[in-house]
Amino acid sequence: MDTKTGSDIEVVETLARGQGFAEAVRAGLACAPKIIPAKYFYDAEGARLFAAICDLPEYYLTRVELEILRARAHAAAALAGPGCHLIEFGSGASVKVGLLLDALVQPRSYVAIDISREFLLAGARAVAQTHPRLRVVAVHGDYAGPEALALPDLGAGRRLGFFPGSTIGNLTPEESVGFLKRARVLLENGDLIVGVDTKKDKKILDAAYDDAQGVTADFNLNLLRRANAELGADFDLAAFRHVAFYNAARGWIEMHLESLKAQAVRVSGRAFPFRAGETILTEISCKYAVAEFQDVARAAGFAPLEAWTDDRARFSVHYLRGTG
Repeated sequence: MDTKTGSDIEVVETLARGQGFAEAVRAGLACAPKIIPAKYFYDAEGARLFAAICDLPEYYLTRVELEILRARAHAAAALAGPGCHLIEFGSGASVKVGLLLDALVQPRSYVAIDISREFLLAGARAVAQTHPRLRVVAVHGDYAGPEALALPDLGAGRRLGFFPGSTIGNLTPEESVGFLKRARVLLENGDLIVGVDTKKDKKILDAAYDDAQGVTADFNLNLLRRANAELGADFDLAAFRHVAFYNAARGWIEMHLESLKAQAVRVSGRAFPFRAGETILTEISCKYAVAEFQDVARAAGFAPLEAWTDDRARFSVHYLRGTG
């Protein structure tokens, strides 16, 4: 763990730049079915495209979660109590966390954790500018990895985790239990606030991940663009198309990149064949009824204290307390 102190934030490096991407692409393309994990969407261009997705009329998730947080941030702060360390998993641009920081009583620090270094640093510095007396730590790391992350010494105070955006939906329910168990260790049996998308009409869900403007399609295809730029791959983006749909039997959205023809793609000198119609699974996004997600939380050792939704139950925000 390498810690550096800048003029406004502390930076903790737990990943080398690009670490894991090459291995994940090569291993994923060798699988049947092919897969590239969703966490690799977020290079600089991917982060920009995702920010654009959040403003799309079809993509309700960000707007509704913000609505809930505006209404419930002070209730969450009352449960957390004063003097917390706020730790955000997958912080990205650190937009939603400001609502919590403004509601919390004398927070001791803000720790942002993300795999996308540029996105992470920009978001952490924005928080430091708006909260100049707050200790801000940016941890460049894989919060969804198999090992619990190490954090710098934060001192006394309850640790409060924050995992917004329904990002936990990118994990299967079984993977979510594993992540939540590791999070509970990192939070020292503190509390965790999690944003979770709910089950709803297939047409609404399909549109949210396959918008009319094609921004989500460009976001998905950017994964191949990133592989070309960083790994010397030779993906022909015109030979792939974005496919997204709600799989009701599994309760999740699936996003794929479909090969439009039989072809071979080279990555780091190795050729990977594709059949016409063969896909790369790039994302799942699990949707949960409130009670379903509470069961996942309990399996990981968290006690559900609150579950807040909007008036149409389009999204839920859960307040969990670590046990043990």
